[in-house]
Amino acid sequence: MAKPPVPKAVALRVELLEVAPLVWRRVLVPDSWTLASLHHYLQWTMGWTDSHVHEFEIGAGLVAPDWWIREAGSEEEASRYRDERRVSVAAVVAELGPRGEFEYRYDMGDGWEHRIVIESIPPSRLGELPLPVCVAGENACPPEDVGGPRGYAGFLAVLGDRRHEQHADLVRWIGGVFDPKGFDLNRINRDWKAAKRRGR
Repeated sequence: MAKPPVPKAVALRVELLEVAPLVWRRVLVPDSWTLASLHHYLQWTMGWTDSHVHEFEIGAGLVAPDWWIREAGSEEEASRYRDERRVSVAAVVAELGPRGEFEYRYDMGDGWEHRIVIESIPPSRLGELPLPVCVAGENACPPEDVGGPRGYAGFLAVLGDRRHEQHADLVRWIGGVFDPKGFDLNRINRDWKAAKRRGR
């Protein structure tokens, strides 16, 4: 009986658009993953909580969860979508090629947009790291429900001004501390492994 092919590593650079400081991650994921699996991992590594709708834009088409496709309304609108459980990372790489880019949108109300770039992997890294793994990144993800890029800019401005009338309320809302430059690569990878063992 033939063994299934060994998944290949795909390197992706993920950037959250229109925020400062720039929030980005570089991840290695198996090409056998569906975009549904990629979505869950992006939520983890970026720092979101998967509490809102999402979709991918790849070329001229859209990829999303099946329930979101059903919400699209007209048959014509729904026909633009593919089910994320039926689109693999390998298929996206084949469609877009090296250095190809696609978009990942999260929370249509706040309007978070991520640019994802397909990168080459240095030969020295192949075979070294278990998949998936986050290998680099910078800065903290904005809080959920902060109001998109404009809301996040206002949030940071108020947090940085102790004399602002909303400062105390925002500190309570965020739970006391928020460091926009906070990013712990080792913790992201360690906690992902622990969560998978618990069957998250």
